[in-house]
Amino acid sequence: MSRYLRPATRLAASARLATAAPRALPRFASPSSFALSQRRTFADAKGVKEYTVREALNEALAEELEQNEKVFILGEEVAQYNGAYKVTKGLLDRFGDKRVIDTPITESGFCGLAVGAALSGLVPICEFMTFNFAMQAIDQVVNSAAKTLYMSGGIQPCNITFRGPNGFAAGVAAQHSQDYSAWYGSIPGLKVVSPWSAEDAKGLLKAAIRDPNPVVVLENELMYGVSFPMSEAAQKDDFVIPFGKAKVERQGKDLTLVSLSRTVGQCMVAAEALKKKYGVEVEVINLRSVKPLDVETIIKSVKKTGRLISVESGFPFAGMGAEILATTMEYGFDYLDAPAQRITGAEVPTPYAQGLETLSFPTEQVIENYAAKLLRV
Repeated sequence: MSRYLRPATRLAASARLATAAPRALPRFASPSSFALSQRRTFADAKGVKEYTVREALNEALAEELEQNEKVFILGEEVAQYNGAYKVTKGLLDRFGDKRVIDTPITESGFCGLAVGAALSGLVPICEFMTFNFAMQAIDQVVNSAAKTLYMSGGIQPCNITFRGPNGFAAGVAAQHSQDYSAWYGSIPGLKVVSPWSAEDAKGLLKAAIRDPNPVVVLENELMYGVSFPMSEAAQKDDFVIPFGKAKVERQGKDLTLVSLSRTVGQCMVAAEALKKKYGVEVEVINLRSVKPLDVETIIKSVKKTGRLISVESGFPFAGMGAEILATTMEYGFDYLDAPAQRITGAEVPTPYAQGLETLSFPTEQVIENYAAKLLRV
């Protein structure tokens, strides 16, 4: 089989070559400007403060609950326990049990209730403890929420936000680790976003809650405790990030890395290593929005660099990388100096064994190796 048809196999091989000894856990950030071990909780001279992704999400929820009395949150352990990942901490005490609602462990039930509330004019935020469990409610998400506007001839909106952790999470095996970015992105009627930084998390969640139709917000468990600088503008309660607008996190001229969620940080680490070792400048694009996809930003970058690698933690077949590469070939083929490539998770249910788990997802070293080979350095 051609090497171009076996990304998962090549990923595992690259990881074996790159890793002399297994790490305790795959890293998602090294000491840098975007993930600091010592947080600054006060504003600097420019008004910038550090927020964890968890704090940014919590602030977004609180602001929207405050501004719109129709907004409410429901899900497993969101109220008395402050959320499985403490994203809803303090909201029950502040807004009461009519607007922050604990549910039984029945995703199909409370998701159906939330969709019905949205169709009745309320603004529910439906939290899944993990998007793997949202599969229990997929009929409500796809058939009841996503298709209603179209099937009603544009008359009936469904203002609902589905949110929770998605993708890789260390040591929780196959039923808690799947990345559903491409899966939900394939559904007409759904908008899908996947934040990386604290500003992403706050701005995209607020935009989702205010959107008149269904939005899926795919967070990542390992990112909740990571700190990022939050600009003064992003700290305000009117801050939103529009859908379909990617962000260039790092400027470059030699190679474009397109990524989303946790793997954006891995691309940033790899880009710095490539500059240090080889003197090359790698551009890193944070997609932010899965659907709508910011094709313009991707092609603009490819025009400048002539090379592209997509990076994701999801499965290779029909994944985000497949869509990004297809789009690049359709709209940017003439600007490519080398075949576009993708780095993905392995084509296997996520193993529980730590060594196998490490081989199942991209690492900074794998990204660096792929980039160096494509650049021939």
